[in-house]
Amino acid sequence: MKFDIITIFPDILDSYINESILKRAQKSKKIKIQTHDIRKFSKNKHKTVDDTPYGGGPGMVLMVEPIYKCLKSIKKKRKSKIILLDPAGKQFNQKMAQRYANLDQLIFICGRYEGVDARVDKLINEKVSIGPYVLSGGELGAAVITEAVARLVPGVLGSAESLQYETFSGKKADVIEYPQYTRPENFKGQKVPKILLSGNHKEIEGWRKNN
Repeated sequence: MKFDIITIFPDILDSYINESILKRAQKSKKIKIQTHDIRKFSKNKHKTVDDTPYGGGPGMVLMVEPIYKCLKSIKKKRKSKIILLDPAGKQFNQKMAQRYANLDQLIFICGRYEGVDARVDKLINEKVSIGPYVLSGGELGAAVITEAVARLVPGVLGSAESLQYETFSGKKADVIEYPQYTRPENFKGQKVPKILLSGNHKEIEGWRKNN
């Protein structure tokens, strides 16, 4: 699966997308993550991609033309979706992640400043937000969605079984994952529940369903 991130800060996510699970998944070619610098598609020598809003108002607005040209340069896969990260968009959740995982490609447009020219709406499939708050740009939202979706791509996680029991996944999408314990058995008087030490898998499964 391919993830394309359109941004004016193409290096801002390097340290995150090149570590841990995402790094291994790219190395094994299960996924590919590519950033695209909007400034490369500016038509003036100063590489300007933003301007003051018509009608007045504070801040700067990202221009539609560089974004359009950047989108045109990205080779589209058969099943792709273009997402604008926007605080007013539909709030992202696990069900959306599962739906996106069936695609071949996700393209993210990361807004900055006061937002993007409203005509960008004609270029996208969906507006998405990662929560009811405002960030300075859409890059962190793109990273959040990329990881949530990438984990669901077959072969990305070491054990596909883990997806069946984690929070918001499996047969009951509203289930919160059961408590987990590891060594030491006793930490400053806080002990691991005895049932987890019993070896009785049926009783352990019942305990996990009720906790």
